[in-house]
Amino acid sequence: MWQPTSDIVLISDPRVAAIPVRDNGEALEDVRGRLRVDTRMADEAGAYAHLRSGLLARLERAERRLPPGFHLLVVEGYRLVSTQERIFAAYRDQLMADNPEMSPDEAYIAASRYVSPVDVAPHTAGAAVDLTLCSPDGAEYDMGTQVNDNPEDSSGACYTDAPGISGDARAHRKILADALEPVGLVNYPTEWWHWSFGDRYWALAEGRPYALYGPADLKQQTFQ
Repeated sequence: MWQPTSDIVLISDPRVAAIPVRDNGEALEDVRGRLRVDTRMADEAGAYAHLRSGLLARLERAERRLPPGFHLLVVEGYRLVSTQERIFAAYRDQLMADNPEMSPDEAYIAASRYVSPVDVAPHTAGAAVDLTLCSPDGAEYDMGTQVNDNPEDSSGACYTDAPGISGDARAHRKILADALEPVGLVNYPTEWWHWSFGDRYWALAEGRPYALYGPADLKQQTFQ
């Protein structure tokens, strides 16, 4: 049965939604050709391979901070609002089906461990990236779980500081963090692979008065 995560600030926390957005208008740029990009989350429009320019520049700096033999492997960046809505609703509904005693409010909070509610979703702003580490030949390193394993399927091992993962996986998560944190990214603690910059969650975590990026439209390159 799902239990509340009392020691982690979830993205559904009202303090996150309360952060104002002052979008700086940075463009969504294609990651392909600049960093290694996996295609498992590819969409027809190629949205998954786009990020705000400021975030992409920071990832390029992080790539240079990695030790020899390690590279960033981007799995998903920008996500259409419609896609975000669909993923969140499906996971919330599955939680309620599996846990009949769960109230709608509890399901909303529980779902936000793994999928952001669309009103505060960093992926729809081009401000979040799901990524892992790979070798020069593209082989992914052991990170303890696969990217996008949810808390139920992974028995909580998807949490960044989860106990019980192997020493290699913990070391690899530290290598990832040591590259990303110094360039300004913040991790979502329930997903070791999810890092962001400029969104509301980042602003709360960093004590910033406002977010730099709001929802974006890739086709029109318009921002809110």
